Amino acid sequence: MDSLNLTAIVLGIVEGLTEFLPVSSTGHLVLATDLFGYDLKDWEVFNIVIQLPAVMAVVVLYWRAFADVATGAMRRDRESLHFIRNVVVAFVPAAILGVLLKKRIDVLLTSPVVVASALIAGGIAIIVIERLARPRAYEPVSALPTGRALLIGVVQCVAMIPGVSRSGATIMGALALGENRKTAAEFSFFLAVPTMLGATAKQLWDNRHALAAHTGPVGLTQLAIGSVVSFLVSLIVVKLFIGYISRHGFVPFAVYRIIVGGVALAILLRA
Repeated sequence: MDSLNLTAIVLGIVEGLTEFLPVSSTGHLVLATDLFGYDLKDWEVFNIVIQLPAVMAVVVLYWRAFADVATGAMRRDRESLHFIRNVVVAFVPAAILGVLLKKRIDVLLTSPVVVASALIAGGIAIIVIERLARPRAYEPVSALPTGRALLIGVVQCVAMIPGVSRSGATIMGALALGENRKTAAEFSFFLAVPTMLGATAKQLWDNRHALAAHTGPVGLTQLAIGSVVSFLVSLIVVKLFIGYISRHGFVPFAVYRIIVGGVALAILLRA
């Protein structure tokens, strides 16, 4: 098998395994790409685009919830409108900052040292929040107050630093504000849809000429392979994640982050 296609498969698996876990999918993709010895800039678009199929797994698994919200919104159902309001309000901060800080974010995306450091810092933050959080009983996303949804969206912006984890930031932000683990995870899933749609659309548009001309080593074939693998693996992970965190919490992911970040940092600083 062509080495580029094999790399696309491996990175698709990495993305599918990590997108919805609080361990940073972008961080893992950056470290994996660097480990393979590739130029991170060449794989930057690939690493962002394959996050969208992973997010689409949420749409497939929660299709009934999305369908109910859509039909409810057409009937002006209050619960459906509140669901949409909360997702939109939480999405806006990332949309604004993503445009304003794009150049700075692109620089960070090519820094494995930043990723490794953020993995460690994020792991410590998860342990602290898990110990201090006083969660409420489960409530649906539609029941969140608007102000709380906005605050969770603001916390999500911290994940623009690669290695922090978008899902980790939103989930921990929600826990810190007193939300139930299941509520926090579900809100993170739903919020991922507009967030990653926007990020992927912008990357495709910004790099449309390079993709059409296939001027780089990574082309549409690799994007297609990585996307399919990412989608299929994500279907499995999302199904298992809610049940796991309900029983074990997030500390195991924090320990994993600290170990991976520490090992990666040691290797990078020695190189």
